[in-house]
Amino acid sequence: MITESLQINEKGHLAIGGIDTLFLTEKYGTPLYVMDEDQIRKNCKSYVNAINDYYDGYGMIAYASKAFNCKAMCGIIKDENMGIDVVSGGELYTAKLVGFPAEKIVFHGNNKTPNELIMAIEYGVGRIVVDNIFELKLLDKLAAAANKKINIMLRIKPGVDAHTHDFIRTGQIDSKFGFALETGEAMDAVEQSLKTENLNLSGLHCHIGSQIFDIEPFCHASEIMLNFMCDIREKFGFTVKELNMGGGFGIKYIKENDPPSYTNFVKDIIATIKTTCKKKQFDLPFLIFEPGRSIVGEAGITLYTIGAIKEIPNIRTYISVDGGMCDNPRYALYKADYTFTVANRANEEKTNKVTIAGKCCESGDILGENIMLQNVEIGDTLAVMSTGAYNYAMSSNYNRNLTPPVIMIKDSKDRIVIKGQTYEDIVRNDI
Repeated sequence: MITESLQINEKGHLAIGGIDTLFLTEKYGTPLYVMDEDQIRKNCKSYVNAINDYYDGYGMIAYASKAFNCKAMCGIIKDENMGIDVVSGGELYTAKLVGFPAEKIVFHGNNKTPNELIMAIEYGVGRIVVDNIFELKLLDKLAAAANKKINIMLRIKPGVDAHTHDFIRTGQIDSKFGFALETGEAMDAVEQSLKTENLNLSGLHCHIGSQIFDIEPFCHASEIMLNFMCDIREKFGFTVKELNMGGGFGIKYIKENDPPSYTNFVKDIIATIKTTCKKKQFDLPFLIFEPGRSIVGEAGITLYTIGAIKEIPNIRTYISVDGGMCDNPRYALYKADYTFTVANRANEEKTNKVTIAGKCCESGDILGENIMLQNVEIGDTLAVMSTGAYNYAMSSNYNRNLTPPVIMIKDSKDRIVIKGQTYEDIVRNDI
């Protein structure tokens, strides 16, 4: 199958983490998010081992929690001795609830509110990534009011084309994120940072995009960032000691996707960093990576029940499910590809071309077009692979649909980590 987590069992059913998906749907209903905790932990260890093996452990893997954030997930990352990347007060609050070490938290965001920054200062967040001059000045004032010295990183746009969807490219000059190198904006930000009284410029950060399969753009970006760090040393006599290369490593959504191993991503980027530092006579920086999708994406699936089947002769066949863009908006946003299978017919050949539609009142509520599926009947279970990242995280209550529960499987045992919503939850804040 498409991921290490999935198997076809003796009944011909799809299984995840050793558990029959039909058992899960009977127990919890649909729609249902299911995640393989064993696979998540394996992915975490592969990253941590890579930075230990190839960089002598002089760095940190900070999980990009925007991919999937809940108390259980933050607890897993804490257990695996990793850092965590948060981009909102809500993500930070969740990390706090599990006692996540503050010094291992990296706080991102292009427009953090004053209350969010105060929250980060009070909790003692280890690094705040400053995105613009307004935030730099605001944070300096807030740090002064709290009588604290705050470690910051500056988000830099290295000008690297990541060859991915326009909506998820972030390293080029035309991006809402960070300071541009080409215009001199980045160097100006460094100068202003060094003049602040309450901020310590500990490092630089870059992120060139998401769902990237090529290692070369990351290596190129690391070389650009190190050259900039050398320019800073030459101009100001100040050495930036940390480099955060972000994340964005691609995963396998469909059989045509062929991402390198994440160990190779880390290994090759580190090789470039070592070569560049040696050439420039620059001390190796403390190195941070921020993988998110590649830790949880392939470890998750979504299960639906098939409802209406509508055949339009000579045009298409619509297969409708009991979820849709409310629990997976990525096709509507990006035309994102997925692999689908009928979980109770997983051992059968896929012979029918269909379009998979959601239940929302939108013509664009589609999960996939021209998808090959097994013969289907009303009541069958549809599984969508590689939905562990940016599915629950981007879900909504559009049409007042309920957000599904999230189940985790560890050692072939299932448990709820996020309860499914009820109708009472939907109206709870109504007045």
